[in-house]
Amino acid sequence: MPLPARRFVAKLVAPRYLVGAVTVLRDSEAKENGGPERVLLLRQPHRGGWGLPAGLLKKREQPVVGAARELFEETGVRVEPADMTAGSPNAIVHVVGVVDTIFFAYVPASATPLVVDGAEVLEAAWFPVDDLPRLSANTALVLNTYGIIPRAS
Repeated sequence: MPLPARRFVAKLVAPRYLVGAVTVLRDSEAKENGGPERVLLLRQPHRGGWGLPAGLLKKREQPVVGAARELFEETGVRVEPADMTAGSPNAIVHVVGVVDTIFFAYVPASATPLVVDGAEVLEAAWFPVDDLPRLSANTALVLNTYGIIPRAS
Protein backbone atom coordinates (compact mmCIF):
# COMPACT_ATOMS: atom_id res chain seq x y z
CA MET A 1 0.00 0.00 0.00
CA PRO A 2 1.43 3.45 -0.86
CA LEU A 3 2.62 5.62 2.04
CA PRO A 4 -0.17 8.27 1.72
CA ALA A 5 -2.81 5.54 1.81
CA ARG A 6 -1.19 3.88 4.85
CA ARG A 7 -1.14 7.22 6.69
CA PHE A 8 -4.81 7.80 5.84
CA VAL A 9 -5.82 4.34 7.11
CA ALA A 10 -3.69 4.76 10.24
CA LYS A 11 -5.42 8.09 11.01
CA LEU A 12 -8.82 6.45 10.61
CA VAL A 13 -8.18 3.55 12.98
CA ALA A 14 -5.81 5.11 15.52
CA PRO A 15 -7.38 6.03 18.85
CA ARG A 16 -7.81 9.73 19.53
CA TYR A 17 -7.45 11.28 22.93
CA LEU A 18 -7.97 14.71 24.38
CA VAL A 19 -5.06 15.65 26.63
CA GLY A 20 -5.61 17.67 29.76
CA ALA A 21 -3.60 18.91 32.71
CA VAL A 22 -4.64 18.63 36.36
CA THR A 23 -3.13 20.34 39.39
CA VAL A 24 -3.31 18.88 42.87
CA LEU A 25 -2.66 22.01 44.92
CA ARG A 26 -1.72 21.38 48.55
CA ASP A 27 -1.51 23.74 51.51
CA SER A 28 2.17 24.18 52.40
CA GLU A 29 1.28 25.53 55.85
CA ALA A 30 -0.42 22.29 56.84
CA LYS A 31 2.68 20.39 55.75
CA GLU A 32 5.01 22.72 57.69
CA ASN A 33 2.87 22.86 60.85
CA GLY A 34 2.15 19.15 61.03
CA GLY A 35 -1.60 19.74 60.65
CA PRO A 36 -3.95 17.70 58.48
CA GLU A 37 -3.09 17.80 54.79
CA ARG A 38 -5.37 20.09 52.78
CA VAL A 39 -6.11 20.27 49.04
CA LEU A 40 -7.79 22.90 46.93
CA LEU A 41 -11.04 21.81 45.29
CA LEU A 42 -13.45 23.54 42.91
CA ARG A 43 -17.19 23.37 42.50
CA GLN A 44 -18.16 23.80 38.87
CA PRO A 45 -21.64 24.00 37.33
CA HIS A 46 -21.06 21.19 34.83
CA ARG A 47 -19.63 18.64 37.28
CA GLY A 48 -21.27 16.41 39.81
CA GLY A 49 -19.12 16.84 42.89
CA TRP A 50 -16.03 18.85 43.69
CA GLY A 51 -13.02 18.68 41.40
CA LEU A 52 -9.42 19.68 40.92
CA PRO A 53 -8.25 22.61 38.80
CA ALA A 54 -7.94 21.15 35.30
CA GLY A 55 -8.44 21.75 31.63
CA LEU A 56 -7.46 20.75 28.13
CA LEU A 57 -4.06 21.62 26.75
CA LYS A 58 -3.72 24.10 23.92
CA LYS A 59 -2.06 22.95 20.71
CA ARG A 60 1.67 22.33 21.31
CA GLU A 61 1.40 23.49 24.95
CA GLN A 62 3.65 21.71 27.43
CA PRO A 63 1.54 19.86 30.03
CA VAL A 64 3.13 21.60 33.02
CA VAL A 65 2.52 25.00 31.40
CA GLY A 66 -1.10 24.02 30.76
CA ALA A 67 -1.52 22.92 34.38
CA ALA A 68 -0.18 26.25 35.65
CA ARG A 69 -2.36 28.18 33.18
CA GLU A 70 -5.54 26.30 34.11
CA LEU A 71 -4.81 26.70 37.82
CA PHE A 72 -4.50 30.47 37.38
CA GLU A 73 -7.55 30.76 35.10
CA GLU A 74 -9.80 28.82 37.46
CA THR A 75 -8.57 30.01 40.86
CA GLY A 76 -6.40 33.09 40.44
CA VAL A 77 -3.51 31.18 42.02
CA ARG A 78 -0.25 31.64 40.14
CA VAL A 79 2.34 28.88 40.42
CA GLU A 80 5.34 28.83 38.12
CA PRO A 81 5.64 25.65 36.04
CA ALA A 82 9.15 25.15 37.47
CA ASP A 83 7.58 24.92 40.94
CA MET A 84 5.25 22.08 39.92
CA THR A 85 6.13 18.41 40.25
CA ALA A 86 4.90 15.79 37.81
CA GLY A 87 2.94 12.92 39.32
CA SER A 88 4.26 9.39 39.05
CA PRO A 89 2.68 8.03 36.97
CA ASN A 90 2.37 11.35 35.17
CA ALA A 91 -0.82 10.50 33.27
CA ILE A 92 -4.16 8.88 33.92
CA VAL A 93 -6.16 7.54 30.99
CA HIS A 94 -9.93 7.83 31.45
CA VAL A 95 -12.37 5.54 29.64
CA VAL A 96 -13.93 8.46 27.76
CA GLY A 97 -10.83 9.13 25.64
CA VAL A 98 -9.21 11.73 27.88
CA VAL A 99 -5.63 11.56 29.14
CA ASP A 100 -4.93 13.76 32.16
CA THR A 101 -1.37 14.73 33.00
CA ILE A 102 -1.05 15.30 36.74
CA PHE A 103 1.04 17.90 38.56
CA PHE A 104 1.50 18.76 42.23
CA ALA A 105 2.25 22.10 43.86
CA TYR A 106 2.24 23.72 47.30
CA VAL A 107 1.17 27.23 48.33
CA PRO A 108 0.40 28.74 51.75
CA ALA A 109 -3.40 28.70 51.90
CA SER A 110 -3.73 31.60 54.36
CA ALA A 111 -1.68 33.91 52.12
CA THR A 112 -3.15 32.79 48.80
CA PRO A 113 -6.34 34.56 47.75
CA LEU A 114 -8.74 32.52 45.62
CA VAL A 115 -10.48 34.31 42.74
CA VAL A 116 -13.21 32.51 40.77
CA ASP A 117 -15.25 33.90 37.90
CA GLY A 118 -18.64 32.49 38.96
CA ALA A 119 -19.33 31.11 35.47
CA GLU A 120 -16.79 28.34 34.94
CA VAL A 121 -16.04 27.93 38.64
CA LEU A 122 -18.69 28.60 41.27
CA GLU A 123 -16.55 28.11 44.34
CA ALA A 124 -13.00 27.21 45.38
CA ALA A 125 -12.09 26.06 48.88
CA TRP A 126 -9.43 24.23 50.90
CA PHE A 127 -10.44 20.88 52.40
CA PRO A 128 -8.63 18.52 54.79
CA VAL A 129 -8.07 15.23 52.99
CA ASP A 130 -9.76 13.33 55.82
CA ASP A 131 -12.95 15.41 55.46
CA LEU A 132 -13.56 15.94 51.75
CA PRO A 133 -16.90 16.87 50.19
CA ARG A 134 -18.48 14.66 47.51
CA LEU A 135 -15.92 14.38 44.71
CA SER A 136 -16.36 14.03 40.98
CA ALA A 137 -15.44 10.57 39.70
CA ASN A 138 -12.29 11.82 37.95
CA THR A 139 -11.11 13.69 41.05
CA ALA A 140 -11.63 10.62 43.23
CA LEU A 141 -9.65 8.57 40.69
CA VAL A 142 -6.74 11.05 40.73
CA LEU A 143 -6.63 11.34 44.52
CA ASN A 144 -6.89 7.55 44.87
CA THR A 145 -4.15 6.91 42.31
CA TYR A 146 -1.68 9.04 44.25
CA GLY A 147 -2.65 7.69 47.67
CA ILE A 148 -4.09 10.98 48.91
CA ILE A 149 -7.38 9.33 49.81
CA PRO A 150 -8.13 5.64 50.30
CA ARG A 151 -9.70 3.61 47.51
CA ALA A 152 -13.01 3.35 49.40
CA SER A 153 -13.62 7.13 49.17
